[in-house]
Amino acid sequence: MESKAHKTVAIIVAHPDDEILWAGGTLLNNPQWECFIISLCRKNDEDRSLKFYRVLKIINAQGVMGNLDDEPEQKPLNIFEVEQKILELLPKKHFDLVMTHSPFGEYTKHLRHEEIGKAVILLWNKGEIATNQLWAFAYDDGNKKYYPKAIENAFYFEKLQKETWIKKYNLITKIYGFKKNSWEAKTTPIVEAFWIFKNPNNALDFLNK
Repeated sequence: MESKAHKTVAIIVAHPDDEILWAGGTLLNNPQWECFIISLCRKNDEDRSLKFYRVLKIINAQGVMGNLDDEPEQKPLNIFEVEQKILELLPKKHFDLVMTHSPFGEYTKHLRHEEIGKAVILLWNKGEIATNQLWAFAYDDGNKKYYPKAIENAFYFEKLQKETWIKKYNLITKIYGFKKNSWEAKTTPIVEAFWIFKNPNNALDFLNK
């Protein structure tokens, strides 16, 4: 979605690379946006954190990282812990737009994505996140039948221009360093989609559906 108006935008994701995989084309198409990107995991991963801050510089964004548990076992986290980490890292201001994971995730299955999507919706409902709109990433993998792709009946669905997609792909492969045969490189969607909510009650209904 190309909206040439200036916006303050917070992007709240689980991992360094999620901001590019699921919303990178939209961010690249809107350089006038003032973006603050939060990766809630991998702060202490020197390699991933270095790459995250390189990406921020390239796309002219600010951001910060946290160190939520991200072990392969994916032990469920207390939702209050996730909420508190978000509030600890998110600037205390009103945003025009917040982007984050769907509470149902983008593929099968990463608990952190789902927990973060849920936590953001709950915080918005409690008035602890202030934003005009919430956009949740709208992708699925058909229960592992295919690489994650945009959900066609999402509220917003856009095929990226080839030039934009190449820039996005290069951020994944050349900056984040994923090999061309990696899951991340093969996934990198050329179509981006979002569930768009203009009030917290609608987002809560989506969460509870």
